[in-house]
Amino acid sequence: MKYLLGIDFGGGASKATLISTAGTIIAENTVEYPTLYPEIGACEQAPQDWIAALCENSKALLSKSGIDAGDILAVALDSATHTFLVCDGEYKPLRNAIHWTDTRSKEQADKLNREFGDEIFAKTFHKPGTIWTLPQIIWLSENEPETFAKIKYIFFEKDYIRYFLTDVFCTDYIEAEGSMLFDCNTMQWDKKLCDLAGVTADMLPPVVKPTNIIGKVTSSAAKATGLSEGTPVICGTTDTVMEVFASGAVKKGDLTVKLATAGRICAITETPHPDTHLVNYSHIAEGLWYPGTATKSCAASYRWYRDTFGGDYKELDAAASEVAIGCDGLIFHPYLNGELTPYADPMLCGSFTGIRATHTKAHFTRAVLEGVTYSLLDSKLYLDSLNIPFNTEATVIGGGAKGKLWRQMVSDALGITLKTTESSDSSFGSAMLAGIAVGVFKDAADAVEKCVKQSEITYPNNENTPKYRKVFETYKKIHDALAPIYNER
Repeated sequence: MKYLLGIDFGGGASKATLISTAGTIIAENTVEYPTLYPEIGACEQAPQDWIAALCENSKALLSKSGIDAGDILAVALDSATHTFLVCDGEYKPLRNAIHWTDTRSKEQADKLNREFGDEIFAKTFHKPGTIWTLPQIIWLSENEPETFAKIKYIFFEKDYIRYFLTDVFCTDYIEAEGSMLFDCNTMQWDKKLCDLAGVTADMLPPVVKPTNIIGKVTSSAAKATGLSEGTPVICGTTDTVMEVFASGAVKKGDLTVKLATAGRICAITETPHPDTHLVNYSHIAEGLWYPGTATKSCAASYRWYRDTFGGDYKELDAAASEVAIGCDGLIFHPYLNGELTPYADPMLCGSFTGIRATHTKAHFTRAVLEGVTYSLLDSKLYLDSLNIPFNTEATVIGGGAKGKLWRQMVSDALGITLKTTESSDSSFGSAMLAGIAVGVFKDAADAVEKCVKQSEITYPNNENTPKYRKVFETYKKIHDALAPIYNER
């Protein structure tokens, strides 16, 4: 039997999935790593943590499965879009990677909006903001000029990790679309955008298709990972499109709700839908796009809560399930790193409001889950207002989809049916993508037909929907009251 390996690098962990060529999951493994917050607004990751997770995951999968590494037909990686790493002429990192949720580039983004906003939007389909590489690079040039002067190569996260495996420097066009340095009309690095950042196109990776075989596992990487030297490695792409793919959403009108580090609600369309509060990327299914909303701190909020206040997710969920909707007046806003849809405001802060002496830890736990749910509802209502056609049912994806309590909250609050699949993890999508690259699957639709298996269905409780919507009205009023205060700082 032969196998396909996909490895994801998310906001707080790397997950690896090994599947057979028949589409059956053989083994999975997860390795957590930290996200670093060295100062207010900063959000960084250490590239050595990515490499350590890669090596640990690959070795663990081989151990768990008991297979021969030589029977892996291909490897594909994915990671969060537009998290970038600057390197010197020897491809060595000059500093930690700047994560896409970093908000230190607000002044640079505001200036870009004032001076070049319309031109940038026309080329990239996005409004300059702190999440994009362009303003973040300008921030780096202005605040760390000595580091900036040494830059020879700019990597995106999965591309640096894949370079460790292959010694090949490249990226895919979906990743490039998220950099704000790439013209989404001509599908090329744009000189004007690069000039604004103070970089040149030769600092950026050559752009290929996600399914391109770009190299093979080197002897040194084989020793470090346990993989077989010479194993084909494909370019791969970004985590959200891999989750969308893994969920089976490859047809126009399909809808996904993502509960991962960030939250997304994405509709599959035949064209991009440029809008200042949507994120537009190409799908790996030819001719399709997946424009969607974005909640900046989704599962990241729950992980922050767990790491800060302690507890096990299952125990936290069990306690929270005993608390009534609305948490007896306690409301959480998940703006730990600002917020995207529908505010595009990096200055927003997280908050607990309405705290009383009667509130327990269980109330706070449920408030975190509800707060993220209200952020997703905020996003869903904005998407509804744009009249983009999509199905009335959605597939729920991401690590948070494993939580039955949270799934039910989201289903009730949004008033939609949520389907789950055996695995919607982006690493599963990457394994499927590897199969397309080496000819195991004909295309995206064929891979979905052979690999994606429906698991559970969560139906909305119609009695709960108006209860959540009533609390949501208060949630919105609190945002409206606090936003001006946060923007005074």
